[in-house]
Amino acid sequence: MTYSYDPTQICAGGKDQMRFELGDTYTEGGAETCALADEEYEAVLAGRKEGGKAWLRAKLAILEAILFKLSHQVDTKIDVLQYSFGDRAERWQKMYDNLRKRVLAASSVPTLPPSIAETAPYFHKGMEQNPRAMHGAGGPPVPFRSMTT
Repeated sequence: MTYSYDPTQICAGGKDQMRFELGDTYTEGGAETCALADEEYEAVLAGRKEGGKAWLRAKLAILEAILFKLSHQVDTKIDVLQYSFGDRAERWQKMYDNLRKRVLAASSVPTLPPSIAETAPYFHKGMEQNPRAMHGAGGPPVPFRSMTT
């Protein structure tokens, strides 16, 4: 397993950007300080489609993986020495809850598939005009002509 972070790549849409957005940037300690390895980030990001919603869903999946990993770590107290892993998990849980709300809100708005969005509209200018009606003869159109004379 490798643990790396390149701050010059935080706009490239890869693992470095995801690490930056999640705050998992301290990689010098390896597995002791990182939530997930590079391979885990890359595996989740490789399966996503393009677009903003896909990035949010990948981010949500990574946060779920982090929470599952942290759920096995318990708080420990030995005499005066105390390890509080629950505090670390709370931060990730809050981030997960907020992101989940954003993903659900984004997925509740319907969007048109590109094949439909690129077609010409059904309604167009001038579609109500009848070329067989006589408009210029000084009277109303043909269907109403017999009613007025």
